[in-house]
Amino acid sequence: MTGGVPQKIRAVTFDLWQTLILDRPELGEKRGRLRVDGAAAALRKAGFRFSEGHLWAAYRSCATLCNAIRAQERDISFSEQVELFIEQIRRGLARELPPEVVDEVAAVYDRAFLRFPPALDPDAPGVLAALKERGLALGLISNTGMTPGSTFRAYMGEAGILEPFDVLVFSNEARRAKPSMDIFRLALDALGAAPGASVHVGDDPTNDVAGAKAAGMRAIWIPRPEGSYGEFDRYGAPRAAKPDATVEGLAQVVEAVEALDGGP
Repeated sequence: MTGGVPQKIRAVTFDLWQTLILDRPELGEKRGRLRVDGAAAALRKAGFRFSEGHLWAAYRSCATLCNAIRAQERDISFSEQVELFIEQIRRGLARELPPEVVDEVAAVYDRAFLRFPPALDPDAPGVLAALKERGLALGLISNTGMTPGSTFRAYMGEAGILEPFDVLVFSNEARRAKPSMDIFRLALDALGAAPGASVHVGDDPTNDVAGAKAAGMRAIWIPRPEGSYGEFDRYGAPRAAKPDATVEGLAQVVEAVEALDGGP
């Protein structure tokens, strides 16, 4: 908004989890199993044996600590997250392990996502193409959870939704997490777009709607069934913010953008 007059929309940014890709709880459990089993195998090679229950407790503790960091609108790098997981197994263990063992734990932690990937929303390619055809700049703003941005880029490339994006901002690389306005502003600066001329699309009322609105953007909300969430980290109580538009699914986003822009 400038002087109370809506600006023409020049850029659209998207969330990733439960917006462009659709996760399920059972997939998150399978990734967890792969990470725990893979870490156990790597540690055995170095002569360290821990019970399955102990490793699961360390895995969940790491997730809780990472969520607490993101609840403060910060994030850590993927390598730091892997080290945090190892330290939850035993304090000081990350320094005791040979670098190649740490690398092996990191590799299994990473590739779990590609082994059990979420489904691509079938409307994603068409929606992104339609927005690009309208001359809009496109950005992605994603909290990364347990998977690094580099792996999401590979997934998006294989899924055919990487090319439409002009800018990709991942929390583990930016060291800031939604709903921080900083991560939204980082994406907008890279896009060369003013907040008032931009709209963000996402499923989370705090991370996507409240975060975008705090950054001066408009927001389109896609509510998802609570039981559809898998590995995706949800933390904190929803922050009160009213979206500029609410849609039933991704397929309605183009129409919602046009409506916010004053028509096609």
